Amino acid sequence: MADTNYDVLVIGAGPGGYVAAIRAAQLGMKAAVVEREHLGGICLNWGCIPTKALLRSAEVAHLIQHSKDYGITVEGKVTMDLPAIVKRSRGVAGQLSAGVKGLLKKNKVAVINGSAKLSGKGKVTVTGQDAGDYQGKHIIIATGARARVLPGLEPDGKLVWTYREAMVPEKMPKSLLVIGTGAIGVEFASFYRNMGVEVTLVEVMDRILPVEDEEISALAAKQFTKQGIKIRANTKVVKLDKGADNVTATLDVGNGKTEQVTVDRVISAVGIVGNSENLGLENTKVKVERGHIVTDAYMRTDEPGVYAIGDVCGAPWLAHKASHEGVICVEKIAGLEVHPIDVRNIPGCTYSLPQVASVGLTEKKAKEAGYEVRVGRFPFIGNGKAIALGEPEGLVKTVFDAKTGELLGAHMIGAEVTELIQGYTVAKTMETTEAELMHTIFPHPTLSEMMHESVLAAYGRAIHY
Repeated sequence: MADTNYDVLVIGAGPGGYVAAIRAAQLGMKAAVVEREHLGGICLNWGCIPTKALLRSAEVAHLIQHSKDYGITVEGKVTMDLPAIVKRSRGVAGQLSAGVKGLLKKNKVAVINGSAKLSGKGKVTVTGQDAGDYQGKHIIIATGARARVLPGLEPDGKLVWTYREAMVPEKMPKSLLVIGTGAIGVEFASFYRNMGVEVTLVEVMDRILPVEDEEISALAAKQFTKQGIKIRANTKVVKLDKGADNVTATLDVGNGKTEQVTVDRVISAVGIVGNSENLGLENTKVKVERGHIVTDAYMRTDEPGVYAIGDVCGAPWLAHKASHEGVICVEKIAGLEVHPIDVRNIPGCTYSLPQVASVGLTEKKAKEAGYEVRVGRFPFIGNGKAIALGEPEGLVKTVFDAKTGELLGAHMIGAEVTELIQGYTVAKTMETTEAELMHTIFPHPTLSEMMHESVLAAYGRAIHY
């Protein structure tokens, strides 16, 4: 059998795990990663990446359907080749998974195929293809998470889907109910609606995208409604009755009233829960709370030599957070000077049509935290590039500390905001104030100019609106 002793042994090869292993190797440590299924994890194979490929197809369909707005007439019937759309999505995922394999090989990180379990001090037992006992001076748990299942709403893979089935439909349903309006639920609602499906979004909270700024949530609801998506906020799905090829959902709409909706398929997107089971943690000092492993700021658990990163540690459940935690964890192990992660500087993106992106505190959260705020807004309709693109609906909103000028948060909805948000993320990380942002020269004509104008607007200095 191959070498079984490592400085760093990572369990899970998702965006947290493989990044941690590569960084360890870069720092001169002997590293290995154990993976039971796919290199790249859920994100690359069944999450972030393939969903973006699907959404790109939906965006192309949307543009074709509105081609006359751009002076272009598409002759004949436009058809959706669902198998080809799914095949492209799977191909993108496959290409990137192979890319991760190449990166691990290039950095001399050993890949151990199988399921891992802690089996003693610095010891991991693997079952499966590369079965055996392995030693690691430092063991990093990066096992990710899975879809949360609510009693009575259990997915069956046929009529009630999780994200997995929603990504590879054999046929396009005529109608769809999406339970949960976080990023996953909203992205699937957007994809299927732009593919011509009748979509209903159900949210137990009082608004969709509940973690976003209230103003942005309201604009998203307005746009989705305009596209034909039915939105049911303050509503709870209490029961699903399955027919031969449809599902009847019973909705609790408050005041003791219920309604029923019958659809072809249901997608459950009610959050995720950490994969913290079957890891041998019961024989360690590792604490698990509500399915998630508890760590300190440097990703250390209460068991010496055992660490945890990414979704298995809890919210925010984001690939880029997992990758950054992996780097922090390994650099701390290596004795480098490391800054703990600041969740206020982690951007969040929803790749629906329109896109939504944010970083930092919402206006409401900032006020609740005791800040006196200055808020700037700039609409897409005031931007030349947005109008030229035919994307005049959207908003850029910035929230500042009125006393110090610190950028507390930024919130956007509209075309390409998932790319734009990084400008504010850099600004927050560098602890920039409004003065530096005002003196930054933004290129014209670009969507990014709205970021500048939103800052100016917070101080009564917006030029173009």
